[in-house]
Amino acid sequence: MPIDADLIHRCADPSLRPAIVETFVKTVGSTDPLSITVRSGNRIVLVPAAKTPDEALATIRAHVGQAVVRVGITQYPVGIGSKDPSGISPDLLDACSNLRLGTALFGKVWRIVLKWYGNPADESVLPQVFDDAIEAWQTGVFEGVAVFNATDPGPSIVREVNNSGAAERAEEPSERSPGTPPALPNEAGIRVDLSAVGGRAP
Repeated sequence: MPIDADLIHRCADPSLRPAIVETFVKTVGSTDPLSITVRSGNRIVLVPAAKTPDEALATIRAHVGQAVVRVGITQYPVGIGSKDPSGISPDLLDACSNLRLGTALFGKVWRIVLKWYGNPADESVLPQVFDDAIEAWQTGVFEGVAVFNATDPGPSIVREVNNSGAAERAEEPSERSPGTPPALPNEAGIRVDLSAVGGRAP
């Protein structure tokens, strides 16, 4: 199924702007929620195309722990931190759930790469940041760091690119006003116009 604005609005992690989500899925994802890619080293393992979620789940469970398994519209890497096939959720095969999980994990990868670049204020650097984040998503590694299991840099990195093209940067305030709940890591606000790398302006 093609990704659309409604699916992004309902399901994508809010820490990423819709333009980033759309470009991310178009670059690395699949239009088929049941899509499965299995790699062993540099070799792609051919698996039968699943026609039902049950068939897809059986294929995933047969290969997790023995190969790198990617699933669904974001090609989410299955089995991070666990090699137990029985713990794999069928939710991965639902487009909305897969988009939620995939964008949450990619959001962390994006923040790791952005921090490595020194949180640049120059928006001309952002396409390179995106390219490196995509490569890290595909390989699981950035500058020697296993990004999927790395610590999320958190919500202190906030980026807005305004209509004039100037990048504005804001840090999380060091103190909250009374009664204001702490920011949650999954609610980090990174908002970047990626039209330069093929995304449409939101």
